[in-house]
Amino acid sequence: MSKILKPTFFLFIIITFFTACSNKNIQIQDLKTYSQNPKDYLKNESFKFKNQNIYNEKFYDKYFEVWNNPSIKISKRAASWGFLYKKKDIYLQNFSKASKQWFDKQIQNSNFKEFKSKLQKAITIKNSNIKVLPTKQMMFYNPYNAGEGFPFDYNQNSSIKINTPILISHLSKDKAWAFIKTSSFYGWIDIRDIAFVDEEFIKKFKTNTYAVAVKDKFNIYKNYFIENIQLGTIFPYEKDKFFIAAKKSNQKAFIKTININKENISLKPLKFNNKNLTKIAQELIKEQYGWGGILGFRDCSSFTQDFFSSFGIYLDRNSKQQIKNGKYYKIKNFTNKKKKEFILKNAKAFKSLIYLKGHIMLYIGNIKGEPLVMHNVWGVKTRVFLNKKGRNIIGKNIISSLEFGKELETYDDTNTVLDKVEGIIILDEK
Repeated sequence: MSKILKPTFFLFIIITFFTACSNKNIQIQDLKTYSQNPKDYLKNESFKFKNQNIYNEKFYDKYFEVWNNPSIKISKRAASWGFLYKKKDIYLQNFSKASKQWFDKQIQNSNFKEFKSKLQKAITIKNSNIKVLPTKQMMFYNPYNAGEGFPFDYNQNSSIKINTPILISHLSKDKAWAFIKTSSFYGWIDIRDIAFVDEEFIKKFKTNTYAVAVKDKFNIYKNYFIENIQLGTIFPYEKDKFFIAAKKSNQKAFIKTININKENISLKPLKFNNKNLTKIAQELIKEQYGWGGILGFRDCSSFTQDFFSSFGIYLDRNSKQQIKNGKYYKIKNFTNKKKKEFILKNAKAFKSLIYLKGHIMLYIGNIKGEPLVMHNVWGVKTRVFLNKKGRNIIGKNIISSLEFGKELETYDDTNTVLDKVEGIIILDEK
């Protein structure tokens, strides 16, 4: 190399240095300032939910809706929204760009000429992933950009639990996937993860007495491993025997009965009180972040959904839909000071959600006038040299303020979480 170093070399070194800094993760101060034990926020108040029984009745209406009213009302265009990714720069799991031919193959296999042709009732026989396109392959925006790449697989629509009623619209051309409707979303599921149900099965399965898993990620067996159960999973039961759906060789469902340890399950709905709120919240705090339920972990809206399902309170699957599940107060155009004041005056601890586009949080109260939330979050937006965007990764469920990470030297204060808060949802005031 020449003894006189070129300016571009120095620029390369500087950019490399600051890029490395932008990817360095530092524990945010909120995790030290505010206790990460939910029990500490449930000490000084007696919690109850005045309309819990009404909510629980509506929960079952939604849960069994696809069996009770087996119809699909959305259009083919709305159902096939994932085809729009063909017009974007999408990278696959090996970080190579998806070709036109790759998308054409997925679109052809989607077989939407057969949309709504089956309308067949079915059930999940294991935990599964719901995909945007009928393939297990991953889809990313530019993985070299902050906030993209793993775990943000845009082919991961959601996850789904064992024992969930579904309605099949049609099958993929290769017969390996079923396009299904659930109580709150649509998508593709591996055909091996479901079984077809008839009216006899439905009659037996709908016992009108149900239990819910109140411990997260425990295994169930019957001579051999069956599934790793997530908190919020529903089990019909009779005479202390719990029902799970299984399938015969002809893909038809039948009921198995199993035993479950009492500490892992409770009759549904779990009573909404301090003891049970503590139990459920402590199960979910510090859980790893999982975009769309990837790898069996939760994102922001699946956390709030599962948190409330134990208490018989139904929430839809994504954050935007959840604003319809209670009384919504719009505060988008308030100043940040006014937002805090409104939240402190009107939000109800452990019964309210705070919404911003793409994210939702459980309001748990305040300390010294600072609203606090419990939420599963990927990270804090940062910016460094030449305004290069970065992320300080958190990647788990935490308790924080609405300005978590603001002490970071690289904190991006141009569009913060508090800036983006649009509203609050109060669940027992509908």
